[in-house]
Amino acid sequence: MSTLLEMREITKEFPGVRALDRVSVAVKQGEIHAICGENGAGKSTLMKVLSGVYPAGSYEGEIVYEGEPVAFRDIRDSEARGIIIIHQELALVPQLSVAENIFLGNERAARGVIDWHETNKRTEALLAKVGLREPPTVKVDSLGVGKQQLVEIAKALSKDVKLLILDEPTAALQENDSRKLLDLMLELKAQGVTCIIISHKLGEVRYVADTVTVIRDGTTVSTLDARQDLSEDRIVRDMVGRDMTHRFPEHARSPGDMLLEVEDWSVWHPEHAERRVIRDACFTVRAGEVVGIAGLMGSGRTELAMSIFGRSYGRNISGEIRLRGKPIDVSTVDRAIDAGLSYVTEDRKSLGLVLDETVRFNTTLANLPGVSSGGILNRNEETRVAEKYRDALAIRTPTVFQKVVNLSGGNQQKVVLAKWLNTAPDVLILDEPTRGIDVGAKYEIYTIINELAAEGKGVVMISSEMPELIGMCDRIFVMNEGALVGELAAAEASQERIMSLIVNE
Repeated sequence: MSTLLEMREITKEFPGVRALDRVSVAVKQGEIHAICGENGAGKSTLMKVLSGVYPAGSYEGEIVYEGEPVAFRDIRDSEARGIIIIHQELALVPQLSVAENIFLGNERAARGVIDWHETNKRTEALLAKVGLREPPTVKVDSLGVGKQQLVEIAKALSKDVKLLILDEPTAALQENDSRKLLDLMLELKAQGVTCIIISHKLGEVRYVADTVTVIRDGTTVSTLDARQDLSEDRIVRDMVGRDMTHRFPEHARSPGDMLLEVEDWSVWHPEHAERRVIRDACFTVRAGEVVGIAGLMGSGRTELAMSIFGRSYGRNISGEIRLRGKPIDVSTVDRAIDAGLSYVTEDRKSLGLVLDETVRFNTTLANLPGVSSGGILNRNEETRVAEKYRDALAIRTPTVFQKVVNLSGGNQQKVVLAKWLNTAPDVLILDEPTRGIDVGAKYEIYTIINELAAEGKGVVMISSEMPELIGMCDRIFVMNEGALVGELAAAEASQERIMSLIVNE
């Protein structure tokens, strides 16, 4: 295969930070090329250089595409050459139709008037290519995330794509949608489209990739032939710079007295009064114990967690929650916090953090009375608290005055944890605590969870990754269609047994 793209000695600096240091990547025509690395390694920055988001002149090095040097001034320049990037955060307009989104900025028009017949006809053909059967006129906000991702790819195909870049394309997708997307990438490869995929999910990388380039701390570490029996352990070792024989830190727990008891907990849908979302859920957590909740997407795991934490979800909620044997009031978020509960949401960017604010602001946000006197914030105390958690959780930031939007995903997650640890909870509910972060950052989060358990706190861990639950939890409750359908001790838990409980219910 001939070489379609070469990025040679790319260096990109921001004030005080060298994000890329002489990174080189070569992508062959018609292959799927994976780029792997920890959060903050420089993967997305490299792709923004390639696509013109960071224009020529703002970086050092050379880009050779289709055999000639290129200097893209903006994203329109790169798209004109058939280079299309799909970012992790989808760039669709929810209120517009699928057809309007696909041809936005590239309208099928004559004399300034859009030809809707031609637009819808071409949209139908593009949707068929990506395996979507929805009509062109359906609004994007009525589609699930998986289908929206396919609309983005259809939009790329409308621009005669030659090189398709997908940045964490399956981060928000459940397993079935992820597999469909990966199979679509293989189909596009068969049609001659070259793909670059950025992903933390190494099983997916091995499923689709022909070549893997690993980047660590802004430098190229290795380029590997994925067809030569490439192991995940090899990729991980190159990503983090050390062997990770054990993906989960060792722990020896001795759970203590009963801490949290949830009994006969039922929750009805906030809009559809006839629909019961959580059905008579009962579970317990002991001091120093990590309890997992497994289940497929839509099984009710997040709804259960949010309803417990200040009734943040649902209506007509019934049941009882006891802490150390005594009933507690969790009718509002403030009361749940005062009772000793905290909740780390699965969506840290929208619900867990104020992205445009500082590490200091976010760390103290859930416990402002703790850094106030007479209703006035003590800025020095705020700084002291934020720096304490920065050091304790090893949050990689030069200063607590750094905006969290500029941190990697793993460090953003640590800031969310810091925010809730600052409320001194007895029980932490962690909803997908490692979603969208790399294996190195995951290990650090796991270590923090173990330390919390060692301090006698109770941890409820919701995760879609069954190996994560098996590797971290003392007990695992299995959830299906709003009900807890089984409980497994760590010693007897396996992916097969968890799935068996789900499908046999």
